[in-house]
Amino acid sequence: MNTPAWSASISRRTWLATLAGSAALPGVTGATPKPDITLRFSHVVAEETPKGLAANRFKVLVEQRSGGRIGVQIFPNAQLYGDHDEMQALQLGAVDLVAPSLSKFGRIGLPEFELFDLPFLFDDLSAVRRITLGPLGKKLLQGLPRQGLVGLGFFDNGFKQMSANRPLLEPANFMNLRMRVQASRVIAAQMRALGARPVTLAFSETRRALAAGVVDGTENPVSNFWTQAMHEVQTDLSLTNHGYLGYAVVTNQRFWQHLQPDDRSLINQALQESLAFANQIADTQNDQALHALRLAGTTRIHNLTKGQRTRLRQAVQPVQQQLASRIGPRWMKDMEQALRQA
Repeated sequence: MNTPAWSASISRRTWLATLAGSAALPGVTGATPKPDITLRFSHVVAEETPKGLAANRFKVLVEQRSGGRIGVQIFPNAQLYGDHDEMQALQLGAVDLVAPSLSKFGRIGLPEFELFDLPFLFDDLSAVRRITLGPLGKKLLQGLPRQGLVGLGFFDNGFKQMSANRPLLEPANFMNLRMRVQASRVIAAQMRALGARPVTLAFSETRRALAAGVVDGTENPVSNFWTQAMHEVQTDLSLTNHGYLGYAVVTNQRFWQHLQPDDRSLINQALQESLAFANQIADTQNDQALHALRLAGTTRIHNLTKGQRTRLRQAVQPVQQQLASRIGPRWMKDMEQALRQA
């Protein structure tokens, strides 16, 4: 499947080079020595998404600053591993870096990360970053070594929207729809609270499942919806902003410990800059994708009224109460306190 072009006036290669920043970095040439160390970075989305662009920028920075001594191989679009096996591949050392959605950490014994899946929890990205860039985010990452992982940082893909072949504006609109979800107890409970049937599928399988009618709808940030060409198989996109989709970049603990301290410092610095870049463009990417969708004209786009949003929020409110014990009362309290801080 060909990834849709963002604009008829700019080539995909130029778009990626510009946004990833390679054109703006001096000293980047085609002739580089064979690297002494090669980092394998696997992810499941398209290169044009915030995650894909951050990964490409990270590659440019690492290879430039190491003089080519450290190389980075990027494997986007689940070329190596998909949603269901990328974490296991990392734990086994089959890849060196992954950037899973925060939903995936609950499956490997870290249910506290499911805080981010709670519906209608965050009002905006500044609220999210009070968590991810603050003490609570650091505390969450400090729990990863018990699963053989090292957490290097968080970044955004923005807020999720609902899609199907009908508008999803009221709880009644979800009744009996088969909605694709990530493997998240929180998200599955959210769909059941709305009257839908959650179906867990890998992200890479979602468009095919929508086209075949295996599922009726899904939730995604607009940038994912556009780059995966879901607008070709979904007639309606409802701008619900009901949930947040973010990622954590993680590496294998054994691999990280075997790197020289200077190399760890170089890699980490390049990554932090790339994550800050991703956060800067997350909103822009979603806005551009929404504009492209409007121009494509294949999908009806719906804005919720204040009343509709309130009714959706009320319908999923029991999810937070049901899952508080699984996530942990202490984590819930810390989250609430962090969100109250101005």
